[in-house]
Amino acid sequence: MTVGAERVCLRCLTTVRYHPSPCPGCGTVRAVGVLAGGRRVCADCAGIDPSPFACVQCGREDHPYAIHRCARCVLAERLTDLLTDPTTGAVHTRLRPVFDALINVDRPRSTLWWLRRGRRVGPTLLAQMARGQVAISHDTFAALPTDKAHNYLHDLLAALEVLPAYEPRIERMVPWLAELLAPLPPEHADLARRYARWHVMRRLRRRAEAGTLTNTIVNNARWQIIAATGFLTWCTEHDTTPAALDQGGLEHYWTTHTSHADGFLRWIRDTGTNTTITIPVTRANGGPAVTVSDADRWRHVELLLHDDTIRHYTRIAGLFMLLFAQPLAHICRMRTDQVDQRPDGTVFVTFERTPIQMPDPLAAIIGEHLQRRGQASYASRDNGWLFPGGIPGRPLATENVRAQLVERGIKPHDNRKAALLQLAAEIPTPVLAQLLGISPTTAVRWAALAARSWNTYLAERSPDPPPQNKARTQ
Repeated sequence: MTVGAERVCLRCLTTVRYHPSPCPGCGTVRAVGVLAGGRRVCADCAGIDPSPFACVQCGREDHPYAIHRCARCVLAERLTDLLTDPTTGAVHTRLRPVFDALINVDRPRSTLWWLRRGRRVGPTLLAQMARGQVAISHDTFAALPTDKAHNYLHDLLAALEVLPAYEPRIERMVPWLAELLAPLPPEHADLARRYARWHVMRRLRRRAEAGTLTNTIVNNARWQIIAATGFLTWCTEHDTTPAALDQGGLEHYWTTHTSHADGFLRWIRDTGTNTTITIPVTRANGGPAVTVSDADRWRHVELLLHDDTIRHYTRIAGLFMLLFAQPLAHICRMRTDQVDQRPDGTVFVTFERTPIQMPDPLAAIIGEHLQRRGQASYASRDNGWLFPGGIPGRPLATENVRAQLVERGIKPHDNRKAALLQLAAEIPTPVLAQLLGISPTTAVRWAALAARSWNTYLAERSPDPPPQNKARTQ
């Protein structure tokens, strides 16, 4: 087709419309595809009719979708139909945050695809909620399958505060637990249920409240429950119960099983169900072993600083771990207010209470990351997470970063120990604890491992006594 005085192919025209940019002539974000004066400008600056680019409904030139209509106008129309309450003729009051969030996405075509794809589980359920066919509550999701589509919508509604906040990794253990315990005899199922709810899941909730819950911890908790059900199945097969088990029977169980339910057995003993059994305690010998050399750690630092093929969030998280010995679980839950990007380009990051200035290469990477956060999930962009995740309202999963680091030969646990060892040798323990957010006891232990004593540090930092005190002493 012909645009202005230049003939443009359909492919080039489509590319221009899908990638609007600031016009060099007027500065507005338009479809910049008309050659005028040796540069590409918008239709108005070129003095031609902008109708080949503009949406007939709103006049915008970005995100084309239907004939002469943009994706945002089509999305608004379909969302209105989907979320309208028949009794009022308007968008359902409680679902208004959903409408506002979806209509303001950066990529409206993606949301349109979500509305019309496959089984349309999420959109169908939203329509049922708007029409009053199902309740807008956590109970509705509790009765539905815990598949990816239902889980995503559940998380979205919680992130937008349509539903109260909840910890999905714990709540989704409830139906899993019911299915796991179904084959057990009632008395064994009741015992395992009490162990799971009041011991294992209770510890998970404390972790969640402290912000230290990870997928690894949740998976380990599930394994503890599975081990408990395996032991109870063994009891059923040997015509015994946990309360009647003697030490000989317990030792027979240990010799015939490679995976033991030690946590469950200790809980049985501690709760008084069976106080006659003895569970051996295994203790780790010595202190933490550092298996990564300082040279290898700095080689990993160089890789993350200069390899542009690695995602920004992975580079930043890895460098926070390698340089400042931060655990990945804490890094992934950092907030944007922990980063202070100043007008002169310097960047300060607060891990605990004291801001730390970032070195120049890392500061630049952090600055670029802050500009790219808008590409995250629309329900995660403005909730304060420094590393927003793909699940609405949730930070980036620790396992996401860990897998990418391990793929490049960087083992987070081992490298963090190497970083702690070096920092403990270079920084006084009180300062180390304050900067990194570790306990004083941990700082002292690492200083001892580094063969560095800081016992005289506080005395050296103390001011000299005033002159009159010296005179009195003499």
